Amino acid sequence: MTEEIRGLDLPALRPWLAEQVEGLEAPLRFELVAAGGSNLTYRVEDAAGRCLALRRPPLRSRIRTAHDMSREWRILEALHAHPEVGVPVPAPRAYCADPEVLGADFYLMDFAEGLILRGPEEAEGLDPKQCRVATESLIDVQVAMHRLDPDAVGLGELGRRGSYVERQLSRWHKQFEAVKTRELPLLEALHARLGAAVPPQQGVGLVHGDYRFDNTVLGADHRVSAVLDWELCTLGDPVADFVWSMMYWSDPGEVGDFGSPSPTRQPNFPRRAEVVELYARRSGFDLSGFDYYVAFSWWKMACLVEGVVARLRAGAGGGMATSSPEQVMERVDSMLERAAEAAERV
Repeated sequence: MTEEIRGLDLPALRPWLAEQVEGLEAPLRFELVAAGGSNLTYRVEDAAGRCLALRRPPLRSRIRTAHDMSREWRILEALHAHPEVGVPVPAPRAYCADPEVLGADFYLMDFAEGLILRGPEEAEGLDPKQCRVATESLIDVQVAMHRLDPDAVGLGELGRRGSYVERQLSRWHKQFEAVKTRELPLLEALHARLGAAVPPQQGVGLVHGDYRFDNTVLGADHRVSAVLDWELCTLGDPVADFVWSMMYWSDPGEVGDFGSPSPTRQPNFPRRAEVVELYARRSGFDLSGFDYYVAFSWWKMACLVEGVVARLRAGAGGGMATSSPEQVMERVDSMLERAAEAAERV
């Protein structure tokens, strides 16, 4: 059952694992647990029940720098070596840069056991107290991320520190231009408008890039025990990173989600406005520019999703492979309208 696993050359991988990880007991079982357009994650379990996670790039990655495994590894090593900063990560175990093993760089870390809240269904059994504990822990870990000293943990050279939003506006506009299949005047107008009104950046934080319940593991106490998926991490604007996270926080009864349906639609979770206030209080950052970052986030997501149109027409839509190009374009149009509405409030 485990002899053919997409993305793994098991005859080459098994001896590498035996050499790199002391005490693994054969036979090993392999399972793909996370796929899509981002890096692939596999569960590796030995005969004694020890579990590890293997991360490698997507099989058809077109942009090598978009899936820099050594960068992810460096972040994990740094944060694991400095537990005092309050950002828990799985223990990194081994890194492989030998293309003879899997044809791409990959690494091995401990498998973080616990609860991942991917949608409302996973949150159904949580009572109000557990939801509050999970929420406060989620925010506390993000505040720790945004307030740590990158130099003190060895991540001072991870990325440029200033002009984060300006660089993001430039990057995602270029991405749109590179793959565009139609003209989008509203996207262009918002690009100019947002570029002319960027709020001053408040310090430099470790920016996860996609921090939410879906990318964290909750322990038995319902607190965050591990933060996952560091592939978008850099240094930059902590408030922009926080607002991006809040875009995924849907309240019960709200129309539409930023991504897939949010676990926070379960009524036992605090409402978004309360969570925003919690972050403001614990981080000390000024959130008066919140609506600007909401507009920026909708615009950025529109650029990202518009890229799916080109991939669908090429036969590779990732997580939206079941949608038609027309359906995806309608989503993009809606996102741009939401961005324009938020921009009017700035």
